[in-house]
Amino acid sequence: MGCGNFFFTLTITFSVALITYNIIISANAPLRQELPGSSQGVLSVDPIIKMPGNRKSALADKKRMFHTAVTASDSVYNTWQTRIMYYWFKKMKENGGVNCEMGGFTRILHSGKADQFMDEIPTFVAQPLPAGTDQGYIVLNRPWAFVQWLQQVDIKEDYILMSEPDHVIVKPIPNLSKNGLGAAFPFFYIEPKKYEPILRKFYPEEKGPITNIDPIGNSPVIVGKESLKKIAPTWMNVSLAMKKDPEADKAFGWVLEMYAYAVSSALHDVGNILHKDFMLQPPWDTEIGEKFIIHYTYGCDYDMKGKLTYGKIGEWRFDKRSFDTIYPPKNLQLPPPGVPESVVTLVKMVNEATENIPNWGA
Repeated sequence: MGCGNFFFTLTITFSVALITYNIIISANAPLRQELPGSSQGVLSVDPIIKMPGNRKSALADKKRMFHTAVTASDSVYNTWQTRIMYYWFKKMKENGGVNCEMGGFTRILHSGKADQFMDEIPTFVAQPLPAGTDQGYIVLNRPWAFVQWLQQVDIKEDYILMSEPDHVIVKPIPNLSKNGLGAAFPFFYIEPKKYEPILRKFYPEEKGPITNIDPIGNSPVIVGKESLKKIAPTWMNVSLAMKKDPEADKAFGWVLEMYAYAVSSALHDVGNILHKDFMLQPPWDTEIGEKFIIHYTYGCDYDMKGKLTYGKIGEWRFDKRSFDTIYPPKNLQLPPPGVPESVVTLVKMVNEATENIPNWGA
């Protein structure tokens, strides 16, 4: 029985501990038995394809709505980012007009309890993994939170965009997926071929070439809802199994859960369109161009002449980690002249959001 099917036969009344301990990370249950074992339907070609050159004609046949979902903890750090993210989601959805394919929005809060922002941000409260299961790697709560949300909520849209708190949407996002393929951003540091010996523990050879595993994480990804319902339990299973495996844990580190999603997508034969314009990451990406999301995962440090001083705290800086326990203040200082458009735009968008979000700093 495939892992996806096995999970969906469970009722929600089963405890979290039963699912995660007795099924997922049981040392007596070989991983292969819990993953999709059939070799039928193996892709005969590399699923990594380029975005069609004429995106407009490829995507304009039908309006295909997608639901945006963001997993978050209840930490100050995650909360202020999610509030800014949701502010810009609403604005860009409105800017997209009647043809916008951006549908609903859900913050999947994996703290296990409601917080004071339930009325501000549409929220589903998910239960965290049992204490100690994540081994200090809180991101492992993400796939389990998605499993709960997909099982318990009637999502009206046929597609899901998995996003993150530190994403700022800079223009209305169309549904970039097509023909059963997801749409995903390619990460240069996700290298399945390099780690083939390790990944074969989780992606057996009978499933096909290692190139079936796309160089992606789970975010940003637009994928069919029914596909994600199959992928999510496997994603949870593989994430926890990788964390238990010393070799995989050491090799993948903080991107372990990203590898787990890429493997799980391949196990269910869901390939992905690799879309470089899905997002940009300052300070390395300097122009907005045709991109849709700013991902501010890296710190931006500059001297007052506009020169990047990465690795050294700059005379001017914006780094989300400066605000891990406090809210960023309103009206952040703008970058000095010469700093790239991407960084200037990011700070201006943060400032606009903080100025307009009620009770900022609450």
